Amino acid sequence: MSDDPIFTLNQRLARTVNLGNALEAPSEGEWGVFLQEEYFDRIAGAGFTAVRIPVRFSAHAGSEAPYTIDPAFLARVDWAVDQANARGLTAIVDLHHYMESFTNPLAEKERFLGIWAQLAEHFQDRPDEMVFFELLNEPNGLLVNALWNDLAAETLAVVRRTNPTRPVVIGPGNWNAFDSLPGLKLPVDDRNIIVTFHYYLPFQFTHQGADWVEGSDAWLGTPWDGTPGETAALAADFDSVLAWAEEQGRPVFLGEFGAYQRADTASRLRWTEAVRRAAEARGFTWGYWEFCAGFGLYDPAASAWREELLHALIP
Repeated sequence: MSDDPIFTLNQRLARTVNLGNALEAPSEGEWGVFLQEEYFDRIAGAGFTAVRIPVRFSAHAGSEAPYTIDPAFLARVDWAVDQANARGLTAIVDLHHYMESFTNPLAEKERFLGIWAQLAEHFQDRPDEMVFFELLNEPNGLLVNALWNDLAAETLAVVRRTNPTRPVVIGPGNWNAFDSLPGLKLPVDDRNIIVTFHYYLPFQFTHQGADWVEGSDAWLGTPWDGTPGETAALAADFDSVLAWAEEQGRPVFLGEFGAYQRADTASRLRWTEAVRRAAEARGFTWGYWEFCAGFGLYDPAASAWREELLHALIP
């Protein structure tokens, strides 16, 4: 299966960074990040190959058919894709934070499909190797595996009407958890799919002090020392992903991983490098979460990389 062109296209994502907290906020800038042209220069110059652009399209689309996406907002997404592509970076257009689908998936189905019909038509003339689609970030809540499998298949069929060979990124339910991959069912005859999972384990380490996680202040001071037990747990998790992917004949993109800024720096560096190495050793491409907010590699106030963290990813 590794002869499939999709495995080569997946290598476009070899070193990806997420442009988080910008276009997936309710409105750009509300979470402290407003995308700047210079960010794309920095990202390309540091040796990244791609950016994942999380976008909350559901906050900028009509509530009635045909669920029209606000043209000004779509133009802003275009701008971000253009900035990436102009610097040789592949852009993943990622449908992010579609909260309504998690609380009322059946009622939102037609709107979800309508949004993707517009996006697929809008981007259909972009080169396949420069723009990838990600159908939905972290399905969760009432959008359980069975419902998500059905919705993903229907959405993929909509996308394929205008983008027959576009790489499409799809992950499992339960927040794209690695151990939910066995529940992910993909159309067998579609070979232009990249499978994704997210990794934030141990969660009490990666999310210590995160203000959106209830009780996380109690975890402050949790280290990650890279002990034999810790590294063995990481290896076992990634080995299980590899076994599933090889059985299915699918390439893998670790779409998100990161440790929040309130963890101690030495532990963050050890963990980030260990996860990156574990991914690369198994042929997974990866996307760090994220560029310049609470997990950030880049300090926007100082206009400078956090060099040690950057080097944990790109030595």
